[in-house]
Amino acid sequence: MITWRAAALLAAGAVLLAFLPSPWLVAAAVAGTVLLLSTVDIVVAGALRDVRLSREGDRQVRLGEAATVTLTVDNDGQRPLRLELRDAWVPSAGAQGPRTHRFILEPGSAAQLPTTLRPTRRGDRPAVRVSLRSHGPLGIAYRQQSVRRADLGTPQWTVRVLPPFTSRRYLPEKFARLRVIDGATVVRGRGQGTEFDTLREYVLGDDVRSIDWRASARRSDVVVRTWRPERDRRVLCVLDTGRTSAARIGDEPRLDAAIDAALLLSTLASRAGDRVDLLAIDTAVRAAVESGTGRTLLPRLANAMAPLQPALVETDFGLVAGEILRRERKRALVVLFTALEPGALGDGLLPVLTQLTARHKVLVAAVRDPAVAALTVVRGDAAGVYTAAAAHRAQADRDRIAAALRRGGVEVVDAHPEDFASQVADAYLTLKATGRL
Repeated sequence: MITWRAAALLAAGAVLLAFLPSPWLVAAAVAGTVLLLSTVDIVVAGALRDVRLSREGDRQVRLGEAATVTLTVDNDGQRPLRLELRDAWVPSAGAQGPRTHRFILEPGSAAQLPTTLRPTRRGDRPAVRVSLRSHGPLGIAYRQQSVRRADLGTPQWTVRVLPPFTSRRYLPEKFARLRVIDGATVVRGRGQGTEFDTLREYVLGDDVRSIDWRASARRSDVVVRTWRPERDRRVLCVLDTGRTSAARIGDEPRLDAAIDAALLLSTLASRAGDRVDLLAIDTAVRAAVESGTGRTLLPRLANAMAPLQPALVETDFGLVAGEILRRERKRALVVLFTALEPGALGDGLLPVLTQLTARHKVLVAAVRDPAVAALTVVRGDAAGVYTAAAAHRAQADRDRIAAALRRGGVEVVDAHPEDFASQVADAYLTLKATGRL
């Protein structure tokens, strides 16, 4: 391969042809000289087989944050290499800085080339290809790998972009409410949604109905039972990844809003001592995380939900119900993140709803599109009136589906994207406070 310098030499020779008596002889001499120099340059250029590539750096990053991946280039040969390197990533990886690097690599030495990534989408963002050129000392010609050899020599590296979890700003408030419900103190008497905690000595003002007479007889002192809200309940977050999850609500797809709300709910339920499962499904199971609590739960959930993408298929709610009943043998709170659409829920979910509500407590969480609400006030001409009527019809259909779900014993959260995650968490706290999990 030749560079622009060879073309510049040929152009300079062409200029001289106008001032010399034997132009063809001079042209042949110039072309021969350029060819000779190019051949010598290619022969002297270092061999690309002596280059060894490796990577190190971040494997995960949260959307909106930066990751750094370093490409190490080693020269295992005996001659210096004048390299031109291009490290290509997929566009959504958000690679920043210079795309092409030029440097001289001495024998037995190594160069480190860091790349800063600011991904624009969650999911797996892979490195594509490292393209190498080895230039000669004159800079007239170079050696370059074929696409196949470049692909084989490129070190594989994938950065998993996790969901941003923007709703974590609600955690202090939700944790404070949780402490009011079941956190710092126990309650004196037994109520709905409570279980036995400990025995303590009777003090003035305690309800005499909480006295444990058998324990009092054994201790020769009056002791009372204390209670706490029930723990170790099961919460199953079901993400509908069908066609309705691809609709953009505001600045993000409906699926991303559901993922954010599921992360907030899972973190809150784990702090409350409940066990959380995850199921992403449409016509097949896309992701599943078995029950867990503690510090490892949030990383596992975020890692499982990061590569999820909407599928342009109609969700099979019969399969959804079957998977829920198969996975959750005991009573659980099933939180279904989907869309309140008559076609999807009316023909799919409502026929199998009784199978779920007979064994589990079901909560349907849906994001309301603020653009539809804005269209209801459009006026001014006939087109605007028809647009407003269509928006009112869409809202009436959502309300009708929500009413049908509530009649079937289902809790419904229908909120705008800015407070959707918060309202889902509030619904969970309300159910827990009233002992309806």
